[in-house]
Amino acid sequence: MTTNLIPPAFILVIGALFIPFLRGNFKRAYMLLLPIAVLITLLNLDLGNYWAFKFSGFDLILGRMDKLARIFALIFTIMAFIGVLFALKVEDDLQHVSGLVYAGSTLGVVMAGDLLSLYVFWEIMAVASTFLVIAPRTRASRDAGFRYLLVHLAGGLFLLAGIIFYIHHNGTTTFDYIGLRDPYSWFIFIGIALNAAAIPLHAWLPDAYPMGTPTSTVFLSAFTTKSAVYLLVRTFPGTDLLIVIGALMVSVPIFYAVLENDIRRVLSYSLMNQVGFMLVGIGIGTELALNGTVAHAFCHILYKALLFMAAGSVLQMTGKIKCTEIGGLYKTMPLTCLFCMVGAASISAFPLFSGFVSKSMIVSASAHEKFFLIWLVLQFASTGVVDHAGIKVPFFTFFGHDSGIRAKEPPLNMLLAMGFAAFLCVGLGVYYQPLYNLLPFAVDYQPYTGSHVVGQLQLLLFGAFAFTLLILSGYYVPEVRSRNLDADWFYRKFGKLSYRAMDKGFNALNRVSEQGILAFVKEGAAFFRQMATHVCLFFAVNFWLLLGYRDKRLAHKKLRLYNDISHGTLPIGIGAAVAISFVFLIFALT
Repeated sequence: MTTNLIPPAFILVIGALFIPFLRGNFKRAYMLLLPIAVLITLLNLDLGNYWAFKFSGFDLILGRMDKLARIFALIFTIMAFIGVLFALKVEDDLQHVSGLVYAGSTLGVVMAGDLLSLYVFWEIMAVASTFLVIAPRTRASRDAGFRYLLVHLAGGLFLLAGIIFYIHHNGTTTFDYIGLRDPYSWFIFIGIALNAAAIPLHAWLPDAYPMGTPTSTVFLSAFTTKSAVYLLVRTFPGTDLLIVIGALMVSVPIFYAVLENDIRRVLSYSLMNQVGFMLVGIGIGTELALNGTVAHAFCHILYKALLFMAAGSVLQMTGKIKCTEIGGLYKTMPLTCLFCMVGAASISAFPLFSGFVSKSMIVSASAHEKFFLIWLVLQFASTGVVDHAGIKVPFFTFFGHDSGIRAKEPPLNMLLAMGFAAFLCVGLGVYYQPLYNLLPFAVDYQPYTGSHVVGQLQLLLFGAFAFTLLILSGYYVPEVRSRNLDADWFYRKFGKLSYRAMDKGFNALNRVSEQGILAFVKEGAAFFRQMATHVCLFFAVNFWLLLGYRDKRLAHKKLRLYNDISHGTLPIGIGAAVAISFVFLIFALT
């Protein structure tokens, strides 16, 4: 029985709301203490369910703690601390509040034991992360944030529809394995896969993440995609479709990352590539593959954040982030360069760095299950990672041509955040057993075997050789372009065409309808306005016909009567006759 009175997610979400009222060093200490308090709470929780209660007849569980939830909750909390430390001196409460609410809602997703709580935290996560995208307060960031929010709200609607059908079909809100068995499961799958930036639902990521501030992008890189990976591990392990999607994700973004000029866009596509490895592991679905996925997510959060912190530090100190505008910064930013090299070695799965002890598990699982083609794709992708993230990012940022920029190192808090992440990247690569002990299944795997080490070194050397050839040939110079065409081109074009079609179609229908209605109303108004005249003429003309009036005499009578009615001088006799006729008509009808 736990003595904790508040769920870990609430510590960050509610605690973040007090930040705008604090000042100075007390404010900074308070922000750092929030993730520390969450970490202490998590370490004191045994496996089981906590903070469970009923709502409208449904069981809500805000604290499901099993081995899968625990490892993700721990790394998200560690990442929240690193992110806060890196942004500690930023004078922008919007970023601080949004970042901690974002991290807290991600914890809520991980620890939710029911679908209703999951959905609430999922939507909070989408809204909070949107504020991090628009934090620079520029036109480009606002536009990207608007697109980001639209995409994630659409994904949330898919998830909500699936949840409603799931509850109706199963009569419960609790969930674990779902699988692609029923139509409602596809809605849930699409909602989660969109957050994982699964191809072809991925274009929001490289569109939005590079738009953030140097500090907000660090938060963005850690939580959304990996919370989706967590949910896919829990709900859709062994889904063959994820192998195909993952294989596309590990290979296609490589080409975009090679072409990109913006370092943070390179890292965004690289992020998709690494999530692709995780999706392949989830699709394979064996214990080794799932352990590899979870371990890789843990390590990836650290080294990807480290790379984004290095890029953010360069942007913070120089105001530039394009390959063609920076270079030679190792001379005046040696520590930032060193930390970037650690992140690059980790993402490249260099032996003795964290990526090696996690990625090799997924590759080995594909070989054990005899997915030969997938194994080849993963090998190719591993070489591509070396090219674009392992070498291109540090080379063009800190080496390459000398841009002439002589920027200082970033503030101490940024260096400490990068140093802590780098220490964990190296520590997990050398002493990996504590990580393996946290994994959801028992681990019987040795990463440092001769075949693993030699095979990975061959891939690293091949990637370095390919990069060298491209550089020497003169073809590998990032082009200065606004953006490369991606899958979003299709729905942007489709959206414009749909808008134009609806604009012309529905507006034309509206104009036709408006004209027809107005004409009908106009004629109707004229008819009813002259109704008394028409009634009088009807009875009078028929009376005169009975009296023998014809032709000119009848026309003269009609004209005279019409003029009398128009001037309000209707003879009394005719009015009385019409009134008597109406009385007889009503009497006949009743």
